[in-house]
Amino acid sequence: MQHTLCFLGTGTSSGVPILGCRCPTCVSDDPRDARLRTSAYLCMADGSRIVIDVGPDFRQQALRHRIEHLDGILITHSHHDHIGGLDELRQLNFLMKREIDIYGNALTLREIQTRFNYIFNTTQEGGGKPRLALHQSEPGQAFSLKGWTVHPLAVMHGALPISGFQIEGLSYITDASSLPADTLERIRYTPLLVVNALRYAPHPTHFHLDQTLDLIREVQPERAYLVHMTHDIKHADAQRFLPPHVAFACDNLELQF
Repeated sequence: MQHTLCFLGTGTSSGVPILGCRCPTCVSDDPRDARLRTSAYLCMADGSRIVIDVGPDFRQQALRHRIEHLDGILITHSHHDHIGGLDELRQLNFLMKREIDIYGNALTLREIQTRFNYIFNTTQEGGGKPRLALHQSEPGQAFSLKGWTVHPLAVMHGALPISGFQIEGLSYITDASSLPADTLERIRYTPLLVVNALRYAPHPTHFHLDQTLDLIREVQPERAYLVHMTHDIKHADAQRFLPPHVAFACDNLELQF
């Protein structure tokens, strides 16, 4: 069966272009250099719709791709560029007339409940608030989402334990700085790997490009697409450093898996 992955965004927490920057990437007229915050949209073969991360650009991304129904949302971690758009889900609640299932590890769910406390507490609603059903998902504990088996993956983001996700032939990892042995084995020979490659220079909490390419050589995916890039990565120039089965993703790119 064929599923579709659409990259809603492929940028870092600042997005690209960066406000006030006049570097070659930020002034580029190549649409591949314009990056909203990293997020992905899965259209499964049976019509199920799943989003990975809901950052502050989600409203724009949902309008662009006509996302009007979701069967579940997978959250990698609680940094703002990955959860900042949760309030935008209230319009989907209105359209779907039900709550939306959110999956993440215990730390992520606690942070969501803290930062978006008004969603879960009895408060004046005004223009409404999202209706979310939180589900804890931890590495090694596969769960079913609309009949599809999802495997949470252990990922380290600096000192912060976060989640990647594997569903069917897709292994999706962002904001990683290291991966434990269990995750490396789980993603070995995966048909499609999505993984972060922040920039050329080392960084304390994200893989830089050489680390990402080392990982790809180790786990040997059939295809790999790189996300969560800063403005240091100019798409056309950087692509020449990659082997044939590896590519920089760009916003709105669609892949079959």
